[in-house]
Amino acid sequence: MSQVMTGARMVVEALRDQGVDTVFGYPGGAVLPIYDEIFQQNDIRHILVRHEQGAVHMAEGYARSTGKPGVVLVTSGPGATNAVTGLTDALMDSIPVVVLSGQVPTFMIGTDGFQEADTVGITRPCTKHNWLVKDTDKLAATIHRAFQVATGGRPGPVLIDIPKDVQFATGTYQGPQAAAPDPRVRPVPDPAMIERLVDLIARAERPVLYTGGGVINSGPEASRLLRAFADASGFPVTSTLMGLGAYPASGKNWIGMLGMHGLYEANMAMHGCDLMIALGARFDDRITGRVADFSPGSVKAHVDIDRSSVNKVIRVDVPIIGDVGEVLAEVLRLWTERGRPVNREGLAAWWQQIEGWRAKDCLSFRNSTTIIKPQHALQRLEALTRGMDRYVTTEVGQHQMWAAQFLGFDEPNRWMTSGGLGTMGYGLPASVGVQVAHPESLVINVAGDASWLMNMQEMGTAVQFRAPVKQFILNNERLGMVRQWQQLLHGERYSQSWSESLPDFVKLAEAFGCAGRQVKDPADLDDAIREMIEYDGPFILDVLVERHENCFPMIPSGKPHNEMLFGDSEAAEDIGTAIKSDGAVLV
Repeated sequence: MSQVMTGARMVVEALRDQGVDTVFGYPGGAVLPIYDEIFQQNDIRHILVRHEQGAVHMAEGYARSTGKPGVVLVTSGPGATNAVTGLTDALMDSIPVVVLSGQVPTFMIGTDGFQEADTVGITRPCTKHNWLVKDTDKLAATIHRAFQVATGGRPGPVLIDIPKDVQFATGTYQGPQAAAPDPRVRPVPDPAMIERLVDLIARAERPVLYTGGGVINSGPEASRLLRAFADASGFPVTSTLMGLGAYPASGKNWIGMLGMHGLYEANMAMHGCDLMIALGARFDDRITGRVADFSPGSVKAHVDIDRSSVNKVIRVDVPIIGDVGEVLAEVLRLWTERGRPVNREGLAAWWQQIEGWRAKDCLSFRNSTTIIKPQHALQRLEALTRGMDRYVTTEVGQHQMWAAQFLGFDEPNRWMTSGGLGTMGYGLPASVGVQVAHPESLVINVAGDASWLMNMQEMGTAVQFRAPVKQFILNNERLGMVRQWQQLLHGERYSQSWSESLPDFVKLAEAFGCAGRQVKDPADLDDAIREMIEYDGPFILDVLVERHENCFPMIPSGKPHNEMLFGDSEAAEDIGTAIKSDGAVLV
């Protein structure tokens, strides 16, 4: 039944009808009518952030950990422009986020009014779609349509710009049925391509399942089907940074993360396979290395719901456009009808080869009894939290790669990180968003000191809303990944990569009204981690680590997968020479 109401009330009604329970936002003049409506209801919880970038990252954490779209409310002008980094981050990592932004009244658009910005123009490149609503009667349908676009097909962020006079004006509210389904969002996979893939599965001697964030975005059924297929076929499974948890790290077929800082066995398997099945992955440059030499001897199949991602970077032999879960279900059905044939003899020899690569123990490092190694810190964090109801977010840098290497995830939606955009400052607000969605769970943000400072103000949000997030800071007093590249590639000229006036993180915790501790002796590390976990509230653990530790193994940019570098066995000058040898380096 249609109802007449103000545009501001329509926003709240539409969010309620979409099942929204949480909005992350910051008020301002252009959205005060909506905030007034939020004040008069109790169904939707509003989380007051300290910066609009933090709001979008919180919504990303909420979305990634729940599978539901995250919702953000910001004001016009700087409120909207502050959200751009988060929108771009969500677009790169295919995270469903709906941003509602205020705008000056329609009659003032184009006059350079106070806090006016061309929000639609600014955000067009960093959203799946955006709208400027000038008619109150169209507002509700536009919001419902926005949720469809954000969650349909390859998920991503959308934005609705709402002028203030549209919020004040009255119109007729329409329910979710007002937005007609988009037939383009779920493409139908080509049966002939699926049959061809099943034929290849039966014959392959050296197969690899290359999984990405699209498996997780497809939903829990896709992860279940991936596990069922991998376990039944015996095929080894690797993953991108965004795909961790789709297949369990404890699973018998898991060979580790792939890519620039991936495991030796995973990268060598990708380089030497004869059948590569990419599932919900987009062949990012951190994964492929030198494109011309990527998996040179393999037949390549690519399953992705986004048509534009197929044959964009790597030409494939078996393109399948469709939802990963639906395609896996059909592959399993057809393969099962044929008796689940695989090349057992070839697979046995392949696994023997993989175990030989695994024996290199590429994550080994020289531990210390006098200084905390960052790898050791993450090993202890893993050991002391394994089996808990745990969610992990990260900032961006060396600590992010070490976390991916040393923390294991057996379920999807438990790992939240900024992959495509590599946004420093992502982890703290994302951890708050995850904690709001899962109030009884253990939520840990693995951070570096420099990255954490980017959005440290969101500790205020954590304290205000009693979100007991744990901030696990690997403090090397450096911009670690920048310093590593300067050491290896730029003659150890450390231009602006040392932080010489860091705050006292323990006093900072106290200033925010939470607890903190600093630890620098390896003998005290376990006790400090336990204190962090057991504390009933937000906690900052400042872990002083080896300042000049480098993150290995690594594939230098512009190199193929079989040219990995290992830290302890190779001098820095030799590594630098290897990186430079092709005359072109892309950081």
